Amino acid sequence: MALKTKMREYRAKQNLTQDELAALTGVRRETIINLEKGRYNPSLKLAMDIARVFSCTVEELFFFSEEENN
Repeated sequence: MALKTKMREYRAKQNLTQDELAALTGVRRETIINLEKGRYNPSLKLAMDIARVFSCTVEELFFFSEEENN
């Protein structure tokens, strides 16, 4: 099972760049890139911080898929 995210979609809806999201959550842009590509699983705190930026729940933003990460 792989952890997937809708971060890219949520960023597009709010016209946020990866840099802006990184600044709002206190991480580097590379972290946002790796999260969006499924190369990195966020800590609970980071997942909650990102969800707060998008005014959604962690469950709306992150979900498990039967597909494996590439």
